[in-house]
Amino acid sequence: MWRKKDSSFYNKTLMLLREAAKSSNNNYKALSWCYIGMMLEKQHLFSTTPMGIHDYGFSGTDPLDCFSKAIEIGKGDPLILNHLAKIFHFLGKQEMATGICNMALDALQDPKLNWQAYCTRSQIFLWMYVRDLERAKLGFGGLPDRTHLTNAKSDLDSIIDVYPCLKTYLEMGQVCYYIGVDAVQELMLTDEDSINQALVCIAKATEYDLGDTLPELQLLKGKCLLVKGEEQNAIECFKKAITLDSKGSPATETFRYLMEALLSLYGQSKIAAETLIKEVESWVKEAQEKYGEESVSQELQAVCRNNTTEVVSLSKVMIATGKMDLVRLLFQSMMVNGKKPRLKLSSRSSTI
Repeated sequence: MWRKKDSSFYNKTLMLLREAAKSSNNNYKALSWCYIGMMLEKQHLFSTTPMGIHDYGFSGTDPLDCFSKAIEIGKGDPLILNHLAKIFHFLGKQEMATGICNMALDALQDPKLNWQAYCTRSQIFLWMYVRDLERAKLGFGGLPDRTHLTNAKSDLDSIIDVYPCLKTYLEMGQVCYYIGVDAVQELMLTDEDSINQALVCIAKATEYDLGDTLPELQLLKGKCLLVKGEEQNAIECFKKAITLDSKGSPATETFRYLMEALLSLYGQSKIAAETLIKEVESWVKEAQEKYGEESVSQELQAVCRNNTTEVVSLSKVMIATGKMDLVRLLFQSMMVNGKKPRLKLSSRSSTI
């Protein structure tokens, strides 16, 4: 709940937006009505209705009416519609954002002159696919609709030659990656050509300024290489992504992918236990400094759940070599319903 003094800022903002909505510039007018709708959606955050809503004539006004007014003002003007589409996409109103992109493209289909509409619509399609994929992984829905990927790729194909840039190549790489892997756990290669195309897009993206400093590019590259069975190359990408990441970053999945890739090599007997222990020690410490101990613990929980056999085998070696702190960290992550898994150890060690 917002504090009482915050209502004064809310009221003043509403007043300024009402004045801006009187502008002779349709772009300003449309954006103002859009923002007024956003403000009205937030009124429930106050314990009582802010007086500005009554003072400035918005009593009983439905936010949807404000949004509709903004769209009506922008009708036929791709510039205004593209601004509105980005706002609604940011607000999570994906169906509305898609409809506005379609309106912008009805008004102007030329990708050279209206690349923004294609770009925003492709982002929406990709967002919807990833959202549904995450829900499916958690058991909250069926398989995601892969036509979202087809539509996103079609839009990006329309602009990649007329508006080539780091962002366009990154998004095309992401779309191609999802097309190339299974829609359940992203573990199985289903279309190697798409994965190769994703790697080409990543390579082109790194040619742009700052491209080689983006951790998300290295993460995506590592995921592509991992699904192709190139664990060692993938590991180097994940390490680089963690190194490039900023402290406090929410992108903790990079650490999970690194640990699972290392354990995969261990399960294939392609890396010695002693070498793996050193790697795990080093990168757990690095990840804790970047993401925080709690976040690392949560990712380790997923790693242990998905690679229990390898973790138990590695833990036996760590116990034998006295790496008890690391063993304790791993087995705390494997706790289920507050109980630690029981592991039969040699007479030299006690039961964990």
